[in-house]
Amino acid sequence: MATLKDIALRTGVSVNTVSLALRGSPRVGERTREKILEFARALDYTPNHAAQALVTRRNMTVGLLLTDMTNPVLTQVAQKLEIELKAKGYVTLLAASNGDGEEQERALATFRSRQLDGVFVYPNHRRELDGIRRLAASGMPVVLLAGKEVEGLDVVTIDEQHGSALAARHLIALGHRRIGLIDSDRATGNSEKIDGYRQALLEAGIEVDPALIVGPGGHSVAQGYGAMGQLLRLADPPTAVLSSTDRIAMGALRWCEDNGVDVPGDVSVFGYDNVEYAEAASTPLSSVDYPAEEIARAAAGLILRRIEGEPGEGDGAPERIILKPELALRASTGARG
Repeated sequence: MATLKDIALRTGVSVNTVSLALRGSPRVGERTREKILEFARALDYTPNHAAQALVTRRNMTVGLLLTDMTNPVLTQVAQKLEIELKAKGYVTLLAASNGDGEEQERALATFRSRQLDGVFVYPNHRRELDGIRRLAASGMPVVLLAGKEVEGLDVVTIDEQHGSALAARHLIALGHRRIGLIDSDRATGNSEKIDGYRQALLEAGIEVDPALIVGPGGHSVAQGYGAMGQLLRLADPPTAVLSSTDRIAMGALRWCEDNGVDVPGDVSVFGYDNVEYAEAASTPLSSVDYPAEEIARAAAGLILRRIEGEPGEGDGAPERIILKPELALRASTGARG
């Protein structure tokens, strides 16, 4: 492997000048820089990041811990974060906990042992954050990407309660009074979507019927399919259904197709996240938009301020950036009846 010294010998300049040129320093003249870069390419020079880390105290690597690699929203955020960080010279190391607390702890321990510059985390459980807090206490910058009520940690996320309330209010404005909810996040300490649903119904003077709230046991299309069947087989079924994810809503749409239920004529279906395929569904799906690009931009900016020591709001105190989602309205929702 070629070294800085090899390039210096070929070009007749000092090792320090080579180093400055490769970092784009204005202290090196244009002609000299071009000469150095030409020889670096010819020698197939690759920077030794381990050696650089000893000098800069940075690995130029940031970890990203997802709960589920197959979740299209999380992978979209991962892609946007990778683009944002790559533009600043950082590499993203990806891991997944797969909804398992022990897997989450192992991933966090791996990030710490590799001495990464910072970590983004989608936590498994929003009320069980001890391992994440320990990582932050060790001095490693940590940014949570979910859980707006978390104290003592940097957070960048959306207001899920606001989004759910927006969707429910829209359905109410269309004349719906029997509105179902398919939501499986309460077991992990996230009650924001059900809180928004209840808030909108109570504001409209509609009594919350527990029979209309179904926990499908997960976020898959199949689980959404089963939950929709449970709701529409009720003696007094809902005329509209709000789902906590688009995957669940896609399952609900499929149940309606298989059972001759017209959407939105017989029942309106509302998703959450506005993933790419929501618009391509057989009945284009109305959904609460998850602004992945804005989340990624804000989260990357925050963690880079922490890593590079730039002053943020509150002189280093934990920051909480909460974005307000909007609605993407399509053909799956309509007026009652």
